[in-house]
Amino acid sequence: MSIINIGVLGAANIAKQFIRDTRSSTQIKVTTIASRSKEKSELFAKENGLELSYGTYEELLADKAIHAIYLPLPNSMHAEWAIKAAEAGKHILCEKPLALSATQANSMFAAARSNHVYLLESFPYFFQPQTQKLISILESGKIGKVRSVQSCFGFTLPNPQNNIRLNPKLGGGALLDAGSYALSIIRLAMGEAPTHVMADANWAESGVDMSTVATLYYADGRKAQLSCAMDAANYRRATISATAGTIDAEYLNHTSSIHAGDSFGYLTSQLRVRYGTANNIPFEDFQTQSGSGFLFAAEAFANMIATSDASLFELHAKASIDNSATLEALAQSAQQESKIEVTIPI
Repeated sequence: MSIINIGVLGAANIAKQFIRDTRSSTQIKVTTIASRSKEKSELFAKENGLELSYGTYEELLADKAIHAIYLPLPNSMHAEWAIKAAEAGKHILCEKPLALSATQANSMFAAARSNHVYLLESFPYFFQPQTQKLISILESGKIGKVRSVQSCFGFTLPNPQNNIRLNPKLGGGALLDAGSYALSIIRLAMGEAPTHVMADANWAESGVDMSTVATLYYADGRKAQLSCAMDAANYRRATISATAGTIDAEYLNHTSSIHAGDSFGYLTSQLRVRYGTANNIPFEDFQTQSGSGFLFAAEAFANMIATSDASLFELHAKASIDNSATLEALAQSAQQESKIEVTIPI
């Protein structure tokens, strides 16, 4: 297919940004929206320049002109609708976190494989050129073996009176929202899932975690630390410490080449590396192509489909399942106030 037609399942606010940021793509085109309300769907389509609207998700999945779906539904609905989309023969670009458990994630990828479609978890920061540069530095071996990672992400919750992030039934909470990002870059740097975790959380009245801090333990003795919050000023950073160097990364979802005044409100994002172990060695700053992580992720998804890259699909699947299992263990640890083993499904 020369261009991949994408339908959106659910009229979430984040879908508006995704549609806006991917409009310039020559590889994908968002054409259709489905909502549980026909009126809401029609209004969304009109406001966001889409060709078609449906009043049910099933109608969109039955549309043969749609090659793939973008899935921005609440976290608790990802597994159900990703599997239904796969069974309808649609490729799936799914918002993070992919699933609420490792079992769900495993089932989602199994459905994709059995129906010969691709499923990709969309962490916009991961597909940024800055992150690809970070990966190339790690793979070069120039900073040695990664020994530890400290990763954090926090923000102030907007509209707390009716924000779905406070709803435990919809998969709310700081850990699944901001913490999934912090964990993702830990998994990227460490290259594997931890064997055990220990987490401590502060809880909202609704029962979700407002903030969580955790230590992750690895089979070879390495450790990582994670911090996330929904009740703090915005912060987002990762420090990767290795035997022969250090990486300091901001890992933003969306980036700009200018410090202020970007039309979308995007900012510059820092990536700097110290090659060596002495504290008098200066950090080297790296500049990369900037832009919307939604666009970079959508085009990476399109390339996977166009090239039928099964090995890349499996690489992402392994990371997503590892992360789902780790998030599940972290939540259990915070609730039980004990160290929990991370169980990866086979």
